[in-house]
Amino acid sequence: MADLAAVSAWIDGYRRAWESNDAPDIVALFTDSAVYRTEPYADAWIGQDAIAAEWLFAADEPGETTFRWMPVAITGDVAVIEATTVYRDGPSYRNLWVIRLDEDGRASEFTEWWMEEPDSAA
Repeated sequence: MADLAAVSAWIDGYRRAWESNDAPDIVALFTDSAVYRTEPYADAWIGQDAIAAEWLFAADEPGETTFRWMPVAITGDVAVIEATTVYRDGPSYRNLWVIRLDEDGRASEFTEWWMEEPDSAA
């Protein structure tokens, strides 16, 4: 069941994994057969091992970003999150995340939309 406390805990874990680039931190966020999409129609990363491998392949450096978020909707097992990611030496992105959490707070599905903010790299 997704509620604000569960979603906040999951996003705290996501940021911890984002900063640590530690496979156990990444794996802890997802169910065994989770589906992660970096874009709605992108080929999915399926399963904890694939998610960790792909995440680490494209990892950001620790401390490279700031991140703020707010819930758009939380209902049943689904949370929709609006966020902003700002890279220290690069562009800023607006994000929309759809997260499906299981009963123990791990994501069984995660899909993100990310758009570079106009003139953010200038």
